[in-house]
Amino acid sequence: MDISLALRAFIRTVERGSVTAAARDLGVSQPAVTKHLRNLERHVGARLLERSARLVRATPQGQALYEASRPALAAIDAAVEGVRRDMGAVDGALRLHAPTCIGARHLHPIVMAFQRRHPQVTVDLVLENRGVDLVYENFDLAVKYGRPEDQNLIVRRLGLIRRILVASPDFLARCGPVETLERLGEIDLVTTPRVLSQCETLPLVRGGRTIDVMVRPRLRINAADALAATLLEGHAAGPVQELLVSEHLRAGRLVRILADYEVKPTEAFIAYPSVRFMRPAVRAFTDFAIPALRAIEGIWAGEERAPAADEGARPALQPL
Repeated sequence: MDISLALRAFIRTVERGSVTAAARDLGVSQPAVTKHLRNLERHVGARLLERSARLVRATPQGQALYEASRPALAAIDAAVEGVRRDMGAVDGALRLHAPTCIGARHLHPIVMAFQRRHPQVTVDLVLENRGVDLVYENFDLAVKYGRPEDQNLIVRRLGLIRRILVASPDFLARCGPVETLERLGEIDLVTTPRVLSQCETLPLVRGGRTIDVMVRPRLRINAADALAATLLEGHAAGPVQELLVSEHLRAGRLVRILADYEVKPTEAFIAYPSVRFMRPAVRAFTDFAIPALRAIEGIWAGEERAPAADEGARPALQPL
C-alpha cells in the first residue's frame, strides 16, 4: 500500500464528504479511492469513515488521523516544492476563485503574467459570484469581498473596492445634469442587488458620513460586464466599481456624477486555507498577485476610508 496516496484519498474524502467527489478532485476513479480507503483502514486497524446514502464523515479515530495527517502531507508537498524552487523551479497546480468583476478584467491578466514567469504552473481560475468553502471545494486561494469569518482561513487585506456614480455623456444630454441627491432619486438607475438596501436606498458616503438616498432602479443586474455595457449604452446611470470603468472614464465614454459622493465601499481580501506549510507555488503567486491587485485603479489599499475625488490623485500604477 502507498500510504501517501491512501492518506490523500482519505483527506479529500473527509473534506468533500463524498468518495465520488474526492475521486473527481484527485483525478482518479471512484473504485480506486474506495480501495485506498479500505487499505488504509486495514493498515491502521480502525474504522475511519462512517458511510450513509448521502454523506461520508470521519469517525473519532478518523478525525484524529485527518487532523494529524493533513498538515503532515502539506509539509511534505512544501518540502518537495521548496527543493524544486531552490533549483529555480516553481511548478504544480493552483486552483483560484474570484468574483467575475475583478476576476475577468484584472485577475485573469495577472494569472497569465504569473504563468509567463513560471511556465510550469498550471492554473484553474474559477470566476463566479458566490461564496466558496476553500477547503471543501479544493481551492488554494480566493479573492473575497468582505472579511471571511472562517477560522480555518488566513486572510490578507487587499483594500477597499471603490464604487462611484457614473453616466454616459449621451445619458446626461438626454436627461440633464445630475447635481443633487434629489435629482439622483429621479433618474433611471442600473444597480446590482448587492448595492441597494432592502428599502431600495443607496448608501452614499461623503466625508466619512453615510447618507441613504431613495433611488429608482430601472434595471438590476448581477453581471459586471452587463452593468458596464448598460452604462456605456446610456440606458441608465448608476453606481459601479471603479475598477470596471476606469478606462472608460479616462476616454470620456463615462463621466462621474455627484463626484463628492461614493457608494459605501467593500473590503477585499485574498484568502487561503491555514495549513501549517504553504506550498511554494501558492506563496509565489500570492507574492506576485497581491501587489498587482493592490495597484488596480479602483482599489484603495490604505487603512482608512477611500479618498473623495478632491483629496488628491491616486498613485501611479505599478507594472506587473
